[in-house]
Amino acid sequence: MTKRKIKPDVSCACSSSSCSSTESHGHDHDHSDGSITLNNTWHLILSALILGLAMLLTKTSLGDEVPYFIPPILFGISYILVAFSVLKQAVESIWVSKDFFNEFTLMSVATLGALAIGEYPEAVAVMLLYSIGELLQGLAVSKATSNISDLLDVRTVEARQVTESGIELVDVDEVEVGTKIQIRVGDRIPLDGVLLSNQARLNTAALTGESTPQTKYKGETVLSGMVNVEGVIEIETTKLYDDSALSKILEMVQDASDRKAKTELLMRKFARWYTPAVFFLALLVAFAPALFVADYVFTDWLYRALVFLVISCPCALVISIPLSYFGGIGAASKNGILFKGANYLDVLAKVNTVVMDKTGTLTKGVFKVQSVHTEDSKESFLDILSAVETYSSHPIAKAIQEFNKPKQDLIDKVKDVEEIAGHGLKCTIDNEEILVGNSKLLKSHGVSYDKKIDEIAGTTILLSKNGVYQGVVLIADEIKEDATDVVSKLHKEGVHSVVLLSGDNDGITQEVGRKVGVDKAVGDLLPDGKLSYLEQLKEDINQIVCFVGDGINDAPSLALSDVGVAMGGLGSDAAIEVADVVIQNDEPSKVAMAIKIAKATRKVVFQNIALAFGIKAFVLLLGALGLATMWQAVIADVGVTIFAVFNAMRVLYIKNF
Repeated sequence: MTKRKIKPDVSCACSSSSCSSTESHGHDHDHSDGSITLNNTWHLILSALILGLAMLLTKTSLGDEVPYFIPPILFGISYILVAFSVLKQAVESIWVSKDFFNEFTLMSVATLGALAIGEYPEAVAVMLLYSIGELLQGLAVSKATSNISDLLDVRTVEARQVTESGIELVDVDEVEVGTKIQIRVGDRIPLDGVLLSNQARLNTAALTGESTPQTKYKGETVLSGMVNVEGVIEIETTKLYDDSALSKILEMVQDASDRKAKTELLMRKFARWYTPAVFFLALLVAFAPALFVADYVFTDWLYRALVFLVISCPCALVISIPLSYFGGIGAASKNGILFKGANYLDVLAKVNTVVMDKTGTLTKGVFKVQSVHTEDSKESFLDILSAVETYSSHPIAKAIQEFNKPKQDLIDKVKDVEEIAGHGLKCTIDNEEILVGNSKLLKSHGVSYDKKIDEIAGTTILLSKNGVYQGVVLIADEIKEDATDVVSKLHKEGVHSVVLLSGDNDGITQEVGRKVGVDKAVGDLLPDGKLSYLEQLKEDINQIVCFVGDGINDAPSLALSDVGVAMGGLGSDAAIEVADVVIQNDEPSKVAMAIKIAKATRKVVFQNIALAFGIKAFVLLLGALGLATMWQAVIADVGVTIFAVFNAMRVLYIKNF
């Protein structure tokens, strides 16, 4: 079984609509790794040596005794060594793809024209410098690819399955849910599961971007991609590989390079009409002066036209822009932030309003029962409460079950369970109607209770039996450590409004909002209430809204927002599936980091656009006026391209996000 490779959709300066990847070009340089080898440089070295020899014979006295036809032959050999692959691509693009207007035909026409008018050194130099530039570009692209591949190409293809007869190596795709597997020191966990060993020290960098190992205890969830750093451990799998955390991360990043940003798509469209335009402009430069220039010399104006063609290659734009976005995706991935497409980098860079869910987003979603108040037997009250809560997957329900272990005989008596969204559960036990939920649930069924409960700044779960209030438990959730400065970080990144929305009671929501410093907090919202709030925000066309959530009930809001961000560690599969960006370690401060990365990426993209257009326009004008030689044209073209590529690469190395 082969590992998945993450490859950017970055073309080698190719303006052809038929060409979309480096490997389709058939270039001599190797993009598969970041090293320059004899295998992909020998023709460049040999071409340069022969070019140097030919120039010595033509420019110095060394060639006085050499037959006149030797230098042209040497120039020809030097030219073929570096031009063959480009000429081949030009012929194939015209013959197979019916595409005449691309980079390869630009270079071919320009250099063949130079040979035709006797400018042998310049024709060879154009192809040689172009090939060197392409080689360096290939190395830069390879670096961008390997940065993400090194981070995410961590799939373990085999699992050590524990059987009665011992350890058996099996393909991860064949491991079923509920299988016991062993992980040795230094091995990656191949599938999601629960820890069977007493404890484990795990490196979670591939999933969260955090290099500090975490300690997990028996019964806790562990994810595929984590590395066991201490002692042999065993886990029981809870998901198939295709459903595992690592598989989804790989799929997200794999798909991300296929979702183009608007700027990137615009540049591709631009290249389609730009290249034909410069061809026709070059023809005008070559022939139009014959109509109004008295001392018109065809070879002089043809030379200017050829210079015009060389400098017009859109290499810098077509290479650097997609590479910039891919670099942004890579920088985010290293920090535990997964963008599902380059287009979301563009949108997130323009976000001015962030709406955040409370539970599991700003708070840990780890609830604990703080106190119990009953009208009758506390033991009976808690037994009924925990039995009913077994029919809910909410973290609050889990907290109640941990506080008081449900009794199976009572669970079996729970019938006709109905979940009322945003309120709680309704059921029957021994033909008695039981209500378990918040105060809104009891109010909606006409059950009276102590009104002081509404004044409690905490989560309360009430229980009634046959319309009679039985008691209440107070449950508290803890604010995440980095939630207290997330608002200031967001404001620093240009977000003018941070809103906290919650289905929890308004008192709790306001208290959490006050502690983290949001601009506005709204509680007592049902799932459709959050949706309505977002719809109101989006009525203002100037509002670019980012919604951050983690639960199933957040999925509609994540989908409606301009860009949805899901907490991927504790978040539900539904939220992660519909979100545009996934925060792997559940830190809300990573939302601000994601915006910073998006803005840095967008800044680099526009720097490259301005640089490429500015310098090319200047040298194109000089070429048309006869003030630039072909040497200057190719150096300017290759130089701008290489500068733009390495500027794009900066995104991968920007620190202190």
